[in-house]
Amino acid sequence: MTFRAAVITFPGSNCDRDMAVAIEQICGGETLRVWHGDASLPDRLDFIALPGGFSYGDYLRSGAMAARSPIMQAVIDAAARGVPVLGVCNGFQVLTESGLLPGALLRNAGMNFVCREVALTVENNQSLFTAGYEAGQQITIPVAHHDGNYFADNATLDRLESEGRVAFRYAGEINGSARRIAGVLNQAGNVLGMMPHPERMIETAHGGSDGRALFQSVVKGLVSV
Repeated sequence: MTFRAAVITFPGSNCDRDMAVAIEQICGGETLRVWHGDASLPDRLDFIALPGGFSYGDYLRSGAMAARSPIMQAVIDAAARGVPVLGVCNGFQVLTESGLLPGALLRNAGMNFVCREVALTVENNQSLFTAGYEAGQQITIPVAHHDGNYFADNATLDRLESEGRVAFRYAGEINGSARRIAGVLNQAGNVLGMMPHPERMIETAHGGSDGRALFQSVVKGLVSV
């Protein structure tokens, strides 16, 4: 199988190159760069990534304007067909604003930008994105966000918990996020939004490689289908 991925770039994205490099290094194949203003995605995609950054300068709400970019309808349609979609940091915000994931990302509780390595617990290792981890495994992934406080009403949070859709949880308090949620899956399990940046922790030069298993899980999962 020749792996074929797309990384979406919005005005203000600044982690799109990091994401593309990580996918190319770990997944192999071809990683295409897609501009937000395009109306369609390339054919035969196996994976779509929405990277971190500050799309549209975070005007209105983080991710709100990007969620209405022309390319997002194509992303929504691809997700409905089962194509895996990963949104990291600002990409997570875009996924919630576009309705692909529930909830919203609010300003950090301390009102400060947080940029450091954090400990995460793998809550669900049965998903396409997390099968390469052990259940309950503690990993270290860096964060860099100002609006990383995941919020949803209690009924939604209860549903996410009961359906196993919390993929990652912060091992300690970091941004006021409801129930320390760091990563959320859609109901079908092919869309993941997470605040920490797995693409920044894929080799020893980064200080660790705990992010590699996420990308490896996707490739292995697609091959086994």
